[in-house]
Parts: sequence; structure tokens; C-alpha cells
Amino acid sequence: MARFLDSWTTGSPSAHEQGHPGERFGLPAEGPGAVAGFGRRLVGVTVDWLLAYVLTLAVLGLDALGGSRIGWWVWAVWFVLTVLPTALFGMTPGMVAVGIRVARVDMAATVGFRAVLRTLLLGLVIPPVVRDADGRGWHDRATQTIVVRTRA
Repeated sequence: MARFLDSWTTGSPSAHEQGHPGERFGLPAEGPGAVAGFGRRLVGVTVDWLLAYVLTLAVLGLDALGGSRIGWWVWAVWFVLTVLPTALFGMTPGMVAVGIRVARVDMAATVGFRAVLRTLLLGLVIPPVVRDADGRGWHDRATQTIVVRTRA
């Protein structure tokens, strides 16, 4: 099954072919620059979703809580809140809070337009949950990005 999943995009070697996650990209095993763990990533995206929810309520008002369309507004706010800072700075407010950032695997300066596809796939939830030996979800693999720690 793993070979099938690896066939649609360039994959990472299996865990037994490398010493630590991110090693094939020249990343350290620990500390700043190391691959961010799933826990930090989950907390970061949760902070972003909560921020999007609060911002949506601030604009639409508390009476929107009962509306069925608030979910789409929250998703739209989250999308913008994620795409713009990721494209320009490599990190969202939630990522800043937990000390992580998105980097291109070729270590180019910015993520750029890749942030749009990455965020769309992230919004589908399944791509970030299915990860490879480098801790990269399908959304990272499709956009040739990796999430790294900015602090210990």
C-alpha cells in the first residue's frame, strides 16, 4: 500500500532507510530546524481555526452562532488566515504560537503560491493525517514543503 501512495508524488524513504525524520533534506534531528512533530502541528492548526472562528463571530455577530452558514464563513476566514501568511512568511499565527513554520524542501525563500494548494488539501483533513517517514502529510508532499521547528 505504501508503494502505491508513494507513486503519485515524490516520496520519502521509509523509516529504516534514514536516521531521523528530515535527514534526507539535511535537517537536524532535534531543536530549531528539525521536523515538527504532529502534536505541535495539530495545536497550531487548532489555534488558527479558533482564531478564524472568533474573527468570524466578531464580523457576523453572536446571532450567527445559530446559522447553518457560519461554518463556511469560518472556513473562508481560516483559508485566508492560512494562505496569506504561509505564502509570504511560511507561518500562520497558530504556527508562531507553537514555534513551527512551513519551508520548501528545496529551501527556497518563501512558500509562495504553493500555499494555496497546501491549504486546500489541509482543509480536507485526511492529507495531513496520512504522513510519511519525514512527518510530511499528503498536502506537504504535493507542494514539496515540510514543517520545521523554529525553537526547541
